Parts: sequence; structure tokens; C-alpha cells
Amino acid sequence: MSQNLNNADLVIRNVRVFNSYFRNFNDADVYVKDGKFLYIDKKKVNEITADNEIDGKGKYMIPGLIDIHMHIESSMVTPEAFCKFTSRNGLTTIVSEPHEIANVCGKFGIKAMIKSGLNSPYDCYYAIPSNVPIMPEEYETSGGKITCEDMFELRHEEGIICLGEVMNFREIIRDNDSEVGKFIDIIHKEDHNYPLEGHCPALVDSDLAKYIYLGIQSDHCDHDLEEIRQRFENGLFVQLQDVMVKQEIIDFIIKNNLYEYFSFVTDDTLPDILYSRGHVDAVMRKTIKMGMKAEQAIYCTTYTPARRMNLLDRGVIAPGRLADFVLLDDLNELHIVNTFKKGKCIYDINDSEDEREDYSLDGQFEDTIHSRKLEMSDFIVRVSGEDRTVKVRVMVSNPNNNKTDEEIVEMRVKDNVLCWKESGCNLVLNVERHGRDNHIAYGFVKGACIKSGAIATSYLHDSHDLMVMGTNEKDMLMAINRVMELNGGIVAVNNEAITGEIALPIAGLLSKKSVKKTVEEFETVRKAFNDQGYEHVNNIMNFCLLALTCVPTLKLTDRGYMNTVELKMVDMIID
Repeated sequence: MSQNLNNADLVIRNVRVFNSYFRNFNDADVYVKDGKFLYIDKKKVNEITADNEIDGKGKYMIPGLIDIHMHIESSMVTPEAFCKFTSRNGLTTIVSEPHEIANVCGKFGIKAMIKSGLNSPYDCYYAIPSNVPIMPEEYETSGGKITCEDMFELRHEEGIICLGEVMNFREIIRDNDSEVGKFIDIIHKEDHNYPLEGHCPALVDSDLAKYIYLGIQSDHCDHDLEEIRQRFENGLFVQLQDVMVKQEIIDFIIKNNLYEYFSFVTDDTLPDILYSRGHVDAVMRKTIKMGMKAEQAIYCTTYTPARRMNLLDRGVIAPGRLADFVLLDDLNELHIVNTFKKGKCIYDINDSEDEREDYSLDGQFEDTIHSRKLEMSDFIVRVSGEDRTVKVRVMVSNPNNNKTDEEIVEMRVKDNVLCWKESGCNLVLNVERHGRDNHIAYGFVKGACIKSGAIATSYLHDSHDLMVMGTNEKDMLMAINRVMELNGGIVAVNNEAITGEIALPIAGLLSKKSVKKTVEEFETVRKAFNDQGYEHVNNIMNFCLLALTCVPTLKLTDRGYMNTVELKMVDMIID
């Protein structure tokens, strides 16, 4: 190996450099050669020359930010568009889990996402979706399926570095023949260090122990303090997303000095939140405001996630590590001025915004809504038998989280039709859209939901069938048929007029536009949801999770109601 180590490509002078090992800042000049850090010169003796020089003007230099659990699809743009935008958020490495597009397009959708990510200005890694579909086909219908054989094929794709969140957390701790269970059994024999990502809301005590015993090593879900305590004390690597940044959780981490055992992540970030608040940098800011030192927050968004994913070439500013770094002019506010990847500037605060509008996945997956247009008769909820009052299962949507409780509501039956409008509940339809049978399942919701009009979506975790919720049939019909006309999207209707819409023609999940242009459409939907009375901390996401069977307690799939705790289908009418 013959290199001139006395000459660097770049020196950044006069910066306050974060040292991950002592978790403090030192005044230094930083030399970069061949995309790696060469020397952090605290003495500033200039013993190494450099071809190029930047005056840091006293700014803070921290390692590039790393988010190891997130879903690009939640931003509703392509990987290329997402990564170009989020360089402003200090990101230099992400690990995205593409199970949303996999549920529509299978392994080919995953490969298309990987290809799009190759055009990213920074490292866009991927996790193998582990539960596609999340439930057997008798419980819900998805468009794609990932088998154990597919997982092994994907494992060798460029950029795949871990197994994505294992969401069938109750099934997998029992005797089962799941595809992900087969994969885990085999991978243990081949690579004990292969990261296996978890998802286990509410799992505690012996059930949690069984889950961890299988080799699953992390969890990112929303928890109370006792659940978090059990995860830390049993050795799970905790991934804190925004919803988990609660004062009691942050105080617990600080008191017990648990910085080595967690990192910050985002999981799902909708377009308007991404644009207005930021990405993982926003989670860090929130935590700092709750009392965590900025140095510790930086450590847990750089060093610990890199180690968790075996990315040992990054996450610190030290000789031989990738020159991924961020310059800040305000430490506690994490005000980002520049982002560098391998010593090259990929974001400058003075950059103009991306106005490009022709993003795609090579023109693929733009015809995935295979459902007939609905008619008024589809919104009649028929109940056989004589006129009477029946007991009806209803989802109760909570305003502060995405769990749905079950409540029994009495409704009249007249002429074999359920008189649901008298109940104060919204009617909900889940329509199979992947070309299997166009089956329609009926349900009801109360609590956090709209108070007028209708809303419809093709972005419906995780199967991504079609869902419409409403207070009247005409608005519901208009909303869901408009989603079909757009080849996917989210639409709000009130008084037979469209009040907001976003087109998501790629797999019914992604826009073809930049983040900025996507946000402009998305904000019309957000405003409509708010104006129509949907009071929730994140109402659009809450609506799109009404079918998610890995979240308690009662959800509506295209096959009907599912009790997600007992893992069984239940009748709507209790007669």
C-alpha cells in the first residue's frame, strides 16, 4: 500500500469537532483523504498539506446522522426524491424497510426501491421485509408475498443489510410454520451477527423473553415505562421514534445512563411533517428540549445505530472512518448548515429546493388498483331477519395513538338494512384492490374520526387495499372512486365536493413529484381532515392504520373485523 499520507484532499479548519468516545467537542482542523477522515488536528500544527480548504468559522462538526429504522414509503415519494431532500436533515445513512411496496408488488417492488436508492447522494440501505403479508390470506389480502426463499434471494441484493421488523410477534413465539420463522432458523446457522429487527408492542414478561430468545434484537414501538424497562433489562436494542420521546422515558434513560443501548429513529414520517419539522434531527431536538444533553443525542443518532447495523466504518469522526459529517451553527437547536458525504458537500443551506417532478420507479407499478368502481348499493349494510335492534362491534379510535378499542353499539335494523346513521358512528369499507375478488368488508368507527363528509385511501397499512370512511353514502362513493381514478392516493370529500386530494400513482403509495410538490398536495388533504373534524395527533396516519393487524385491538381488513390480540376474525353483528 503506497499512499502519500502527508497530503489530504480537503481540510476543514476552525471547527469544534465531536469526539464520540469522550462525547465532547474539541477545537481542531480536520483532514479528509479519499473520502475518509485522515487526521483530527487539535494542535493545528499544519504538518499535513491539503488540496482544498474550508473555513469552518467555529461551527460544530458532528458525524453524519444515521436512521436505522424507517420506511421511505411513509414520505410518499420515491427513494431518490426522499434522499435528495433529507440531506438537509443531516442524514448520511439510512436503513429503510420497504414492506409497504412489498405488500403491493412483492420482491420486484423491493428491487425497484433499491435501484432508485442508488441515485441517492448518501447511503440508502434496506431491510428485508419479514412479514409480507403480515397475516395469512384468509385474514387479509395483499398484492405481494415474500417467502423464505425470497428473503434469501434478497439478502444478497446490493444494499440489503438486515432482516426487517418481525411483526407477527404473537404468532412467532408459538409453534408456527411462518416464512420468517424459517428464515430466522436458517440465518442463525449461517451468521449469528446478522441484525434481526423487531416489532413487539405490548409484549412483556415471558412472551417478551420468548421473542428475544428467538434472536430478535430490537424494538421501536410505542410503550409505557414498564414495557421500556423490560426491553432494556432484557437486552433489546431500543429504537426511539418521536411518539416514544416522552418525559418519563427520557428521564429513565438519563437516570440509568442507557445511551449505549438505544438510538433515535423515525419509523414513519409523513410528507408535511418531514417538510416542516424535519426527520431524525427533529426527534433529536425534541429530546434535547426534554433535558438530554446534545452530546448524548448526537451519540445515539450516529455511533450507536452504526454499531447496531455493523456499519463500523462510520458514525464517528476518527482516522480511517468515512468522512460523513454535518456542520452546525447552533448545537442545541441542531441548526444544519452543511452535510458532507465522504468528504463531498451534499447539502448547503443556500441550496435551492428540488423542483423536479418526474420521479418514478423506472415507470413501473403505476397500474395497481384492480378494483371495480363502487355504486351506491355497495354502501347498504344488509342484515337478514326481522326488524329489530342489534349489537354491533365498533372500532373506537383513540385521539392520542393508533390503537383501536372495541365497543358494542346498538343499531336498528329496518327492512334488512342497518340504520347506522342514527348511531353517531362512521361507516367504514375496506375493499380488496389487488385483483383477487374485490371483496368488501364493512365496519364502524367512533371517537377520533371525521364528523362530516368522507375520506378514502389506497395507502392502507399494511395490505394497502382501499378504505373509505364517512358519514354519508354519496360522499363516500365519490371519495373512493376518485382514489381509483388517480390510480391511488388519498381523497377527502364533503357535500359532494372534493376538499383535498393527493395522487399516489406508484403502487398506490408514492407520488412522482419532489418532496416540496408532494407536500403541496398532501397539505390539502391534511386541511380537509382537520376541517371535517378528524381530531387526532396525526389524523391521516391514524386513518391509514385502521387495517393494521399488528396494532391492538380491533381492526378492519378486507375480510372483515379482526381481534388483533386474539388473532381471530370476529363478527360485526352480535345477535
